[in-house]
Amino acid sequence: MRKGFACLIALIQDALMKTRRFGRTEIEMPVFSVGGMRYQHKWQDIPLSDVPKECQDNLENIVHRALELGLNHLETARGYGSSEIQLGRVLQEIPRESYILQTKVVPSSPQEFLETFELSLKTLGLEYVDLLSVHGINLPEHLECTLKPGGPIDILHQMQKDGRIRHMGFSTHGNTSLILEAIRTGAFDYLNLHYYYINQFNWPAIEAASKQDMGVFIISPTDKGGMLYKPSPILSQLCQPLHPIEFNDLFCLSHPEIHTLSLGAAKPSDFDLHVQSLEYYENIETIMNPIKERLDQRQRDTLGSGWFDNWHKDLPQWFENPGHYNIIELLRLYNLVKSFDMIDFGKYRYNLMGYADHWMPGASLENLNQDQIKKAISSSCFRDQIPEMIDFLRTHLHEKPAKRLSESS
Repeated sequence: MRKGFACLIALIQDALMKTRRFGRTEIEMPVFSVGGMRYQHKWQDIPLSDVPKECQDNLENIVHRALELGLNHLETARGYGSSEIQLGRVLQEIPRESYILQTKVVPSSPQEFLETFELSLKTLGLEYVDLLSVHGINLPEHLECTLKPGGPIDILHQMQKDGRIRHMGFSTHGNTSLILEAIRTGAFDYLNLHYYYINQFNWPAIEAASKQDMGVFIISPTDKGGMLYKPSPILSQLCQPLHPIEFNDLFCLSHPEIHTLSLGAAKPSDFDLHVQSLEYYENIETIMNPIKERLDQRQRDTLGSGWFDNWHKDLPQWFENPGHYNIIELLRLYNLVKSFDMIDFGKYRYNLMGYADHWMPGASLENLNQDQIKKAISSSCFRDQIPEMIDFLRTHLHEKPAKRLSESS
């Protein structure tokens, strides 16, 4: 019976879901993956007995719906609270060959890294995982910690030999130069990173990963790609005849270097629009390119062509300026708010600055030092306009400090 279930799942996957070779792992990866950071009950470790039945039933329904649709890559992390233990309960009823499992462990001392991973295996109820990521190589010290002799990299190699992991990679919220450095080490089989229509800065990293035949996994395209589950009216209009979620999926998948997009579902129906976008999969550019041109033109018309083409040039990274202000991210938000009325997304990202550590880097503007800003933008040809833009953001986006999802109760 278990074998029959596996065959049924395989047939459904072939019928509904598109796959791409996940780089040198040789895994046939569905173009959509199931992210495990939005369906759990708590952001803290809790016993399974403390999870309300309705919450666990919802998670089970999400997983089974995903498998029915062919989304057989399930992605979670030790840091996602009750995600692993809840998912582990569902996996007991599903044949192991029917899914690809990825979890993540933050960089730490070798012993702590090993113990944390072993806890993941125990919590998930598995003997091995297909993919293990170093979770959050966001700063140079995270990469150094991971790769130093005797560090987590040696643990990863040993676990590979033992058969407890099949392939190793890393996830990152870091800047592009750090991601490129991690890719060049050749130590990783795949990576999880950010890339969307509204944030294309990591394209050089994706190209570099492709040259090394690494798998490329895009983090949270619906949420970090612009809170597209509640788009502004202007964005919705410009994306017609697609929903902004569908457009962004197709924009990402128009690049063969990208293999899968993570969908952090909170309910089974959250997959529907994404799967619907695959109607255009065989002819992506025909439907996607006119929309992209409209979105680009809207920004040119609103912001000016000179700004649209050059705004990011000669600006320092957040760690390179004296006040640690994330000027590039601030101006990206300015562009989105002015062009597409993406106020909710702007507030969400702006108010994380200064409160989300290296996961959303950059100092808060609550105690803005104007002299530090002027020094940071002194090489930009827009140095006279930028202070007004930052004042606009402070006026229109500032609210009480936001919390990362993992800090929520």
